Amino acid sequence: MNAQSTALESALAQYTQKGELYETLPNGKARCFACGHRCLIPEGRPGVCKVRFNEGGELRVPFGYAAGLQCDPIEKKPFYHALPGSSAMSFGMMGCDFHCLYCQNWLSSQVLRDSNAAASLHPISAREIVDLALRYGARFVTSTYNEPLITSEWAVSVFRLAKEKGLRTSYVSNGNATPEVLRYLRPWLDMYKVDLKSFRDKEYRKLGGKLETVLDSIRRLREMEFWVEIVTLCVPGLNDSEGEMREIAQFIASVDRNIPWHITAFHEDYKMRGIGRTRGETLLRAGRIGKEAGLKFVYVGNLPGYAPEWENTYCPKCGALLIERNGYFIKKNSMHKDACPQCGERIAGVWE
Repeated sequence: MNAQSTALESALAQYTQKGELYETLPNGKARCFACGHRCLIPEGRPGVCKVRFNEGGELRVPFGYAAGLQCDPIEKKPFYHALPGSSAMSFGMMGCDFHCLYCQNWLSSQVLRDSNAAASLHPISAREIVDLALRYGARFVTSTYNEPLITSEWAVSVFRLAKEKGLRTSYVSNGNATPEVLRYLRPWLDMYKVDLKSFRDKEYRKLGGKLETVLDSIRRLREMEFWVEIVTLCVPGLNDSEGEMREIAQFIASVDRNIPWHITAFHEDYKMRGIGRTRGETLLRAGRIGKEAGLKFVYVGNLPGYAPEWENTYCPKCGALLIERNGYFIKKNSMHKDACPQCGERIAGVWE
């Protein structure tokens, strides 16, 4: 470990409190339930995420700071079926339980693993985050940027106050969850975006996880009646084959045909370079595969204007244009509460 990481770990240790998602075991060990790794953590050591650590048999977890704080369009998360045109006060911390080579937030998520990463720690209270959301007119508070599962105690402290003020709450996550953490989150969390990165366990293990854990999480999220949207970053040569896209689409349809599937274009980032951007034709092929699998809502993203019809929401029954988008901008919203104004079909989502 380099001096920079050691200094940062020491600083982060000052912004912790006793965790709630763990059990104590003999010999001073702790079993963490925050993510699918279920780390067995000896005294004096951190878990895989490097931000949850065992101090004298007590699990200490991140609390009371932000490494990222910004008011974003809810469509940027992306949630397309949630109060279109609204803003989300987005907050994030440091660390991750995965180590994706193409991470777009690697400066904060990988800062404890990679000496080239750098992120700043800004002390802040949960109430200050909620007050900022209200001041900026946001209707959501969203835990994002790093992996929110590993900082769930902090997120819940923010979400409790947000709920008191009538705000909605959401996670932008890799979906590497446990039943315990989802039960813990359920009273305070409304919406959950899952990155379904591949349909090959071999690829997931390279990222630091297991495919079946993520699939189980998606099933459980819908059983627990979270609003769920799924994103697949279409990476050339990694997960963009017709066969794999078809398997992803069929899996989502088997869980719930109303789950929106966002298929987004890869651009070179972090340690994955030299393979080029995703071709537009590849995204459109994946979009058609999603429709053929029976998914009612399929979106193609990260190429605004390339295929505008794939950015919009249409009624799955009569085909009426309900929400017209250009990137994150809502050009037209014809929804009547939660239904199509032409045929009355109810549209799944979080509406007025």
